[in-house]
Amino acid sequence: RLQVEHPVTEEITGLDLVKLQIQIAEDEKLPFKQEDLKINGHAIEVRVYAEDPANNFLPDIGTLKTYTRPQGHGIRVDDGFEQGMAVPFYYDPMIAKMICHDSTRERAIAKTIRAIDEYAITGLETTLGFCRFVLKHEAFTSGNFDTKFVEKYFKPELLRTQRDETEELLAALLATLPTEKLAQVAPIESTPVSNWKKNRT
Repeated sequence: RLQVEHPVTEEITGLDLVKLQIQIAEDEKLPFKQEDLKINGHAIEVRVYAEDPANNFLPDIGTLKTYTRPQGHGIRVDDGFEQGMAVPFYYDPMIAKMICHDSTRERAIAKTIRAIDEYAITGLETTLGFCRFVLKHEAFTSGNFDTKFVEKYFKPELLRTQRDETEELLAALLATLPTEKLAQVAPIESTPVSNWKKNRT
């Protein structure tokens, strides 16, 4: 079976693992040998979840009021959502997998951070801010980290502070717009709050 992170392998090898798996199931032979494979550069994958990292990663179910994917060479987004669609609480709250590929690990990290900043999602909380925090942390950039990264370094208030600053900047920007422009960017009517959100602490 394919791992969730199989796009990382695809990006650094140029192989289509899904296509190859189907070919094998049809009793076809692989069109290459092990010695033919080469690794090209580095790739990083981040999982974009409808979860609130500032609230113990609880699901944050709702409607994607804004959904704009980052674009550019070496940026890949595997998803199944579009703007206006709802992320339900019946299933895994993953919205997308974003994979960024470049010639070195440092360039791949920088490209992923840029892609996160260009990934526009409103209507619910996501893990994008947390992913950005990880990618910019010295422990990650140096490679000196382990599976206790969150326990050691992550503090929810860091994201809350970042979120407050972003909201203040947005409010200041909106205050400079003429009244007719404000009407164009006004948020759409919100949907009823689910019991999941009512029970959050």
